[in-house]
Amino acid sequence: MRYNEKELQALSRQPAELAAELGMRGPKKSSVVKRRLVKLVVNFLFYFRTDEAEPVGALLLEHCRVNQEEPSGFSISFIEDPERKYYFECCSEEQCQEWMGALRRASYEFMRRSLIFYRNEIQKMTGKDPLEQFGISEEARFQLSGLKA
Repeated sequence: MRYNEKELQALSRQPAELAAELGMRGPKKSSVVKRRLVKLVVNFLFYFRTDEAEPVGALLLEHCRVNQEEPSGFSISFIEDPERKYYFECCSEEQCQEWMGALRRASYEFMRRSLIFYRNEIQKMTGKDPLEQFGISEEARFQLSGLKA
């Protein structure tokens, strides 16, 4: 996937759903834990050196798994390469749970499934498609054949 560097930098400056200074270790085996400002914006996880305004890197949170590694640590791996993990250390187990929940909800796929679920629930309650007023009631991109939301 291609990204425009200036657009990513602009996105990294947007208000974050969650932000904190965490310990972070990259996927290389020789990598050491470094303190990073970690910032969740939409479905991107940006990480910064603690004294710099521009991100060192970003992870697109699509097709990924978030797993608890220890009481106050979690990892992010991607389905295409599950052995390549990014590790994060939080200050507490509560902070770790908060991050893991936010990261799991950040993907487009999660948002899409939530939209389908709530759309169906509203339609059951009201008898009307809530998206009909926007002219997208027959839009196929929100439908998942054979999937219960």
